[in-house]
Amino acid sequence: MHQERLSGVFAPVTTPFNDNGDLLFEELSSNIKRLNQSRLRGYLVLGTNGEFRSLSASEQMKVIETVVKSASPDKVIMAGVGAESTHISIELCQQAAEKGAHFGSLITPFFFAKQMSDKALIHHFTQVAEKSPIHVLLYNNPFVTGITMSTAVVKEVSSHPKIVGMKDSSPGNLSAYILHARSGFNLLAGSANFFFTGLLMGAVGGVLSLANAFPEPCCKLYDLGVTGQLEEGRELQFKLMELNQKVSGKLGVAGVKAAMDLKGFYGGPPRAPLLPLTAEEKKKLQEDLVASGFLDS
Repeated sequence: MHQERLSGVFAPVTTPFNDNGDLLFEELSSNIKRLNQSRLRGYLVLGTNGEFRSLSASEQMKVIETVVKSASPDKVIMAGVGAESTHISIELCQQAAEKGAHFGSLITPFFFAKQMSDKALIHHFTQVAEKSPIHVLLYNNPFVTGITMSTAVVKEVSSHPKIVGMKDSSPGNLSAYILHARSGFNLLAGSANFFFTGLLMGAVGGVLSLANAFPEPCCKLYDLGVTGQLEEGRELQFKLMELNQKVSGKLGVAGVKAAMDLKGFYGGPPRAPLLPLTAEEKKKLQEDLVASGFLDS
């Protein structure tokens, strides 16, 4: 049941702000309603691209509520519920469930990174899962946390009945996680850079920042991966890798939002202290997207 709901492409939706840093819920709803028309499997709310650490607790719940209300019934909603304490993570799981999220996404606690041993992480994840009203997935993103999940942690927690998968954004580790995870544990690639290869190795889907602006090419690559169309899949994989490097790889959240603006979504600025792109950076990004064929001139 979980594999079917988690198979496909998820957009890690961005959180719209105006130039003053105010949340724009109508623009968020509009983005989701437009993405509903795509073949995306669903949405990850309050992920890294959602700037979840820049939102207050009440803002986080309003963002989840807006996405849930705006999403079409066929879309699956994962909500970022990871916090620096197990206690707060449990509370966030409960609140996200009340707002209608289908799954919780638990990023690794990282403030006390040196103390985040395998034992500490296993205890954290299992305690949250046992007390959460919804099933959870782990979120491995060492670029943000400085912590790379060990295969020992994945092997141990993958047998827990309420821990049903993991989004992996680390470079070069996805195959090892697939190898060590127990049967029924759903791995999702967290980057377009290794989405196709991940699918060939056994990943069930991906959470791709590019899907915020370019959902159809991401879904096309998924189709090619699950049907084993190697030549066409490799060609599209290379194109999306190059695109990803020019958008989020080089420019981060601000780049994803600028690409969304160019594709007719509302991207807008990130919330301070993150800086928006300069006029020169926006011009170069537009030129790059046109040259890549993913944006009309």
